[in-house]
Amino acid sequence: MFKLRLTALNQRRWRNFRANGRGYWSLWIIIALFVLTTFAELLANSRPLLVSYKGELYVPVLRDYPETTFGGAFETPADYTDAYLRNLLDENGWVVFPLVPFSYDTADFNLGQTAPSAPDGRHWLGTDNQGRDVLARLIYGFRVSLLFALALTIVSTVIGVAAGAVQGYFGGLTDLLFQRVIEIWGGLPQLFILIIVSSIIAPGFWTLLLVLLFFSWTSLVALVRAEFLRARNFDYVRAAKALGMIDRAVMIKHVLPNAVVATVTYLPFILSGAVVALTSLDFLGLGMPPGSASLGELLKQGKENLKAPWLGLTGFFAIAGMLTLLVFVGESVRDALDPRKTFR
Repeated sequence: MFKLRLTALNQRRWRNFRANGRGYWSLWIIIALFVLTTFAELLANSRPLLVSYKGELYVPVLRDYPETTFGGAFETPADYTDAYLRNLLDENGWVVFPLVPFSYDTADFNLGQTAPSAPDGRHWLGTDNQGRDVLARLIYGFRVSLLFALALTIVSTVIGVAAGAVQGYFGGLTDLLFQRVIEIWGGLPQLFILIIVSSIIAPGFWTLLLVLLFFSWTSLVALVRAEFLRARNFDYVRAAKALGMIDRAVMIKHVLPNAVVATVTYLPFILSGAVVALTSLDFLGLGMPPGSASLGELLKQGKENLKAPWLGLTGFFAIAGMLTLLVFVGESVRDALDPRKTFR
């Protein structure tokens, strides 16, 4: 059986992290929410998970079936919210729906009142101004925010660490030129560039990721550069170079581990910043395409529909809770990697 072995230093860091209960449990909550929302289609969907019709089993959540499969008159994909089709299914078998029988883009035409409707037994968090279930949009929006933040954090960290490593290790003219480029790059108006890009091409997940990546990779450059500037003149680095080891191997094997500790400390905060960036762009109408599940769009609807406070409150508590958990994890990681702090 595979067993992970940690060094004595990493064991001490892990004990310190576990001893900080606030960050430890926040990490598990974030992981649990991420796993649950990853399979959002199984939690909130207008398609049934399983259908039994005349003794045959069907899985609509994974595959499209024409309406004629269940006794309907059309060859188009079955609409399981249609009352006529539901009666056919109930008369000839049974249906298993997810916990929330609505997807993020499913409009409920049987509200019986004007949208947005208040929370009730059918819609636990109410509906928005288009009759879509708020809980379903919250689940899908949480997944999009986390996936976007993770992708942006990972890619920007790789680029930032590589750029900072080259600057700090080689120094001299290389460092000087890179510093001037970063100063100019950091002075570009990010919001104006986003407005220009959104007016030229339709904004989407990958478009926003690419545009935000242009500016977010600089967040770790100064930190990694300082670590490499400090460590490049250590005796063991000079010895490795004297033995003929190439620069790339020296950077990765001997110098990079010194910068990893400080980098890992900043990752949860970069993740929080990515969530805030996507939420802000969606709130301003510069983010995901219209109709997409988005926490920022939920906040925007709350601002535009003050008579429906459940919209704004749902978005606020979802974003505040996510950011709070990420900040708690970041603080715990920072304290666990600090050799001056020990938790009992």
